[in-house]
Amino acid sequence: MHFPQYRPRRLRRNENLRRMVRETFLRIDDLIYPLFVQPGKGIKEPISSMPDNYRFSIDELVKEIKDIYKLGIPAIILFGIPEKKDELGTEAYAKDGIIQRAIKAIKDSVPEIIVITDVCLCEYTSHGHCGVIKNGQIDNDATLELLAKEAVSHAEAGADMVAPSDMMDGRVKAIREALDRSGFSHIPIMSYAVKYASAFYGPFREAAESAPQFGDRRSYQMDPPNAREALREAELDVGEGADIIMVKPALPYLDIIYRVRQAINRPIAAYNVSGEFSMLKAAIANGWLEEKRVVLEALTSIKRAGADLILTYFAKEIATWLSE
Repeated sequence: MHFPQYRPRRLRRNENLRRMVRETFLRIDDLIYPLFVQPGKGIKEPISSMPDNYRFSIDELVKEIKDIYKLGIPAIILFGIPEKKDELGTEAYAKDGIIQRAIKAIKDSVPEIIVITDVCLCEYTSHGHCGVIKNGQIDNDATLELLAKEAVSHAEAGADMVAPSDMMDGRVKAIREALDRSGFSHIPIMSYAVKYASAFYGPFREAAESAPQFGDRRSYQMDPPNAREALREAELDVGEGADIIMVKPALPYLDIIYRVRQAINRPIAAYNVSGEFSMLKAAIANGWLEEKRVVLEALTSIKRAGADLILTYFAKEIATWLSE
């Protein structure tokens, strides 16, 4: 039998050789850890559909973030559960809102960690939608003013970055202009530019108590079969001033991450969402998959597709494994 001169297995023979020619690396610096904060004190409430994840009161959240920072994770993204909800989501932009108070407490205790805030109304509205409701429909332009107020209130509280997730047209421009007018031209925007109306968000909606009370979000989040539209959305947000472009979800949309990476000259983030997390956790709990290998493989695939940053509920585990 005659083999060609090149044998690929030569460079797979042992771990040191594999490391030397490895093309894609997952790093602790790539990770952003999502966290949920709620009113109260001394609360660390398990989220039933998301094992090892919790809704924290602010005091417990600060303890958690101290541990996160010790692991070397550079950034968190905050989601808030307010004391009360109303039609306009007023607690989203209240100076003493749950997120605003949480930011201040975090910055008092762990000032070095990057605090990113989700900018949306769905967690704060009584109807659970991401915008102002008029005549049974989402009023895009009326929503922009409230999103801008929310972003500015987060910056005033000490947020390092804001991340609009609502998918209203023009919201990046509205937020950028509001931040600049208020003296926060240094605050970057990580835009959920390519956010699909996905079935993978279920556990998150339990965690954030943000399920819509009527209808769904398909009139503003993207239709899952569309790929070219993703590039249009990303290009629009870059033109409006987005500093980082996000694709959400991640694993079912690796092709979209790749396309956006090829087309957009900005850092690309990908959100490894709650449904992706929970399905792996369920398989791991049943002994069907080996946790460390499967999680690292899944997250490396997101990096390989082109993401620079990954928002993931596995961040603590990954940071521990990568430090070993």
